[in-house]
Amino acid sequence: MPTAEPPAAKHTVVVPPEVSMVSLLGTRDELLRVVERSFPRVDVHVRGNEVTMTGRPAEIAVVERLLDEMLAVLATGQTLSADNVERSISMLRQQTVERPADVLTMNILSGRGRSIRPKTVGQKRYVDAIDTSTIVFGIGPAGTGKTYLAMAKAVQALQAKAVNRIILTRPAVEAGERLGFLPGSLTDKIDPYLRPLYDALHDMVDPESIPRLITAGTIEVAPLAYMRGRAQPLDAQVLTPTGFVDIGSLVVGDLVVGSDGTPTPVLGVYPQGRKEVYRVTTQDGASTLACGEHLWTVTTAGDRRRGRSRTLETREMIGRLRAARAHRYELPVVDPVAFEPQDVPLDPYALGLLLGDGCLTTSTTPTFTTADPELAVALEAALDRTEVRHKGGYDYVLRHVDGGRGGLRVANPVTTALRDLGLAGTRSQTKFVPEAYLRNSVAVRTALLQGLLDSDGGPVTQRGRTCRIQYGTSSPQLRDAVVHLVRSLGGVAYARTRPAAGRAPGLALGRAVHHRHDAHVLDIRLPGGIQPFRLERKQRAYATAGGGRPMRHITSIEPAGEQETVCIAVAAQDSLYVTDDFLVTHNTLNDAFIVLDEAQNTSAEQMKMFLTRLGFGSKMVVTGDVTQVDLPSGTTSGLRVVQEILDGVDDVHFARLTSTDVVRHRLVSEIVEAYGRWDASRPAAGSPGGRPAPGARHR
Repeated sequence: MPTAEPPAAKHTVVVPPEVSMVSLLGTRDELLRVVERSFPRVDVHVRGNEVTMTGRPAEIAVVERLLDEMLAVLATGQTLSADNVERSISMLRQQTVERPADVLTMNILSGRGRSIRPKTVGQKRYVDAIDTSTIVFGIGPAGTGKTYLAMAKAVQALQAKAVNRIILTRPAVEAGERLGFLPGSLTDKIDPYLRPLYDALHDMVDPESIPRLITAGTIEVAPLAYMRGRAQPLDAQVLTPTGFVDIGSLVVGDLVVGSDGTPTPVLGVYPQGRKEVYRVTTQDGASTLACGEHLWTVTTAGDRRRGRSRTLETREMIGRLRAARAHRYELPVVDPVAFEPQDVPLDPYALGLLLGDGCLTTSTTPTFTTADPELAVALEAALDRTEVRHKGGYDYVLRHVDGGRGGLRVANPVTTALRDLGLAGTRSQTKFVPEAYLRNSVAVRTALLQGLLDSDGGPVTQRGRTCRIQYGTSSPQLRDAVVHLVRSLGGVAYARTRPAAGRAPGLALGRAVHHRHDAHVLDIRLPGGIQPFRLERKQRAYATAGGGRPMRHITSIEPAGEQETVCIAVAAQDSLYVTDDFLVTHNTLNDAFIVLDEAQNTSAEQMKMFLTRLGFGSKMVVTGDVTQVDLPSGTTSGLRVVQEILDGVDDVHFARLTSTDVVRHRLVSEIVEAYGRWDASRPAAGSPGGRPAPGARHR
């Protein structure tokens, strides 16, 4: 027997007088007609500010809720449209937890006369996930606003200064990720693949400012192929707690030195194949090799005034190294490096003094020459069982305090130490610093440098300028060692050579003495926490003028051919590590909002590479549609695989949008649903006519 329909009910809603009925019902009752079409079994009559509904009670309840949501939207100052009403009805029928008014009034970005907001519950959940999670995957069919909303959140984060840069990228699989054969400039080659990203960007940012933001590195739009190649040659040196090693020898778990001078583990090692590399050189003569996409944290004069820095690729700085006759890009200087302490046979300050003004031939008792008696006293205090006895003039002899007792000859402890260190028999032009001192604690290296500078160095004062430190030696090995010490302590050293040939002779006891060896002169700047002198008169002069600030500016970037390369990711908070000549560089992306579009066209390896570029203070959004894979047959989509690998990982969210979240023409939603039904009805893979395996090409 047929079920009897429930009796018709009647309910009246009174609209507050401050609400315009035209804004609620639309021009010529356009919005009212939308409601009537959507609820054909409910009669809606409007008289004045009263809306009377007659029909099924359940349907009347939904219409009443709809009116409440429409009034809530109007209360925020926004206008209603037919699209808003239709989407509100859809949400109410789905009985979602989120109120339609909350979804439709959520403002992401406003500008250029328009506002960008989510239009569906799925979109709102996607946007909320971007706010709360570090990595978000937006997976769904075309037309669901995955990329557009992600870019809106990126621009919002940049405007709020939550990030320093935006990076937009997508794979260019249509060209096989090999763009070199295409005609035109680099921009001509990559623009067709990135056009959708550019179009969305122009909707959100003033078009006139976009070239400026791209030039400054604030916005980077690049194919995924160019993101992965942030690399250095295999033989580039990377600093570890035990010294420099080839970057190509590193494996995951190895320790390297970060910008703060402390060890940090390697999180990833990624061979990059053969790439064009450039030699990046700073004004103090330091240099290293890196590819064009390698990252550098730099500071311009304007950045310094604003207390910030920026991250640029090598290629972005080429041809732009000077501004108003000054160097444009300053690199950070490493903090004093914390090498592992190790025992040494001779006090480091004493060794520095002896390398500067000591006679180390060991054919006789070691001697020391100085015009400052204070240094002779300090040398004696630093040596065990050794007396520094004045011999005459500026000369002192280093005698063993127990050397002559009972007629027994006892080895001089200084001579013994010099032999153990391999310094016995060295002369002014062959002296060097033993490795045990170069790879030692900050305290040992500082004391050694103080001894060298107290003997053969000194402050150079100039009116109106801070004080620099000058050091001179005729030994190339000692020159290199002092440069190493200075750089390892967070300073910079500029070296120059004065050839012996052609130099005017010096005077000794009134007679000319010709120079037999080149003189190497270093100009040094040390950080504020490092005291370069112990000698009181030098300390006083240095403190009076101030030591200034060590600075390293990039002065040249020159092509250096092609080499096999590799890149690494490190766990340091700023993602920086120390490479050749104590230069600071990095490979990951800090304080950036990174959007990877069309991620279904990445391989599993590319997806891993991309995700491990995540730096501190950054956010990643990955978007894609797993039903439209353009990868070669047999290649599994990285977007498919990553859902299994990262499912359940904290701070990683998978937002899945459906045909109900399509915000293009209504037919797009129906097309997506039709294809979904058709695909579901097809036989399983492997049977006749079966659908292709995951990762196969779909169109």
